[in-house]
Amino acid sequence: MANIKQQKKRDITNNKRRLLNNSFSSSLKTAIKTFEVAVAAGDKAKAQEAFNFACKKIDKAVSKGIHHKNYAAHQKSRLAKALNAMA
Repeated sequence: MANIKQQKKRDITNNKRRLLNNSFSSSLKTAIKTFEVAVAAGDKAKAQEAFNFACKKIDKAVSKGIHHKNYAAHQKSRLAKALNAMA
């Protein structure tokens, strides 16, 4: 445990950010999984809607600094390829 007052404050704020980041990462994984389930079911309309939502979440994760921009490009490309394969 830190002895310096400012470091104690940083520990508290870091813990809050960690919890928020974990929560957001979890919701991102859920959005991607929802898309994959829709693709597996063959529901094109639901898959398109889930794709848009997942892309929005991925972009938000990059802007928040949770994921790298290359991760976002990789995931969006993978999801788009799965969506286009349904046609």
